[in-house]
Amino acid sequence: MIEALPIFLDALSFVLILVLVASGLVIVFGMMGIINLAHGELFLLGAYTVVVAQGLGAPFWLAAALAPLVVGLAGLAIELLLVRFVVHRPLDTILATWGLSIAIKQIVVLAFGPGSHSVAVPIDGAISVGGFTYPAYRIVLMVVATAVIAGAGYVLVRTRMGLLARAVIARPDTSANLGINTGRVTQVSFAVGAGLAGLAGALVAPLISVDPQMGLGFLVPAFLAILVGGAGSMTGLVAGGSLVGGLDSLLGGWVSPVLAQITVFVLAILVIRLRPGGLFPGRGRRP
Repeated sequence: MIEALPIFLDALSFVLILVLVASGLVIVFGMMGIINLAHGELFLLGAYTVVVAQGLGAPFWLAAALAPLVVGLAGLAIELLLVRFVVHRPLDTILATWGLSIAIKQIVVLAFGPGSHSVAVPIDGAISVGGFTYPAYRIVLMVVATAVIAGAGYVLVRTRMGLLARAVIARPDTSANLGINTGRVTQVSFAVGAGLAGLAGALVAPLISVDPQMGLGFLVPAFLAILVGGAGSMTGLVAGGSLVGGLDSLLGGWVSPVLAQITVFVLAILVIRLRPGGLFPGRGRRP
């Protein structure tokens, strides 16, 4: 049992980061009906923000705090300069965000090179309980990710901003007729979704290689988590992230990564076939 604990904790940390990444996608997709294929590149921008900040001598936690602000501003610029002009044309939004993802990766390659970069782990050492030892930073990462996810859920459910966001998600036209500035709400929502992706990238940067392709490894599982759990609620997001991330990580550690990916895709196909709205569809976007 002790030998299996590191695998379970690794799976839990992956699930929490995946939910954090997918929460930004849920906000954008639920609010605007946009399939943002550049979301993975927003994730990598958060990691590169840490690389740049540490290169300038900033401590990790300051860099991690700056990452969602920097990427959130980038998300706001993307919404103002690109997304708002194609938001009502679903195919165009897919093509536009796909092109944007390619452009961001090429800009990163030009600025930092095609190779990988490393970020120093901010907390050395490990936590030992009995015969079990686990890296301290991974524990801190899980605590921070849980707090951010819970905070995002609280804002969405318990605050006026969340009420406006849920109103626009459920009835965008009715909300506009009632005087809600839906354009402003969607702008803020897109920026918040981008900021969550940037924060996830910053937090995971010390654990993986920071390179121009790192976003794809989290974009695909995040979309699968939304498809499995449903795009209409935080409950669905957590359930989908737990199933997709848990299966991927546990099977990858115990059996093989290839079998893990096959299993996750088969699960997603079955859920889409049997429950097109996901396990917890909630209240999605309506006209």
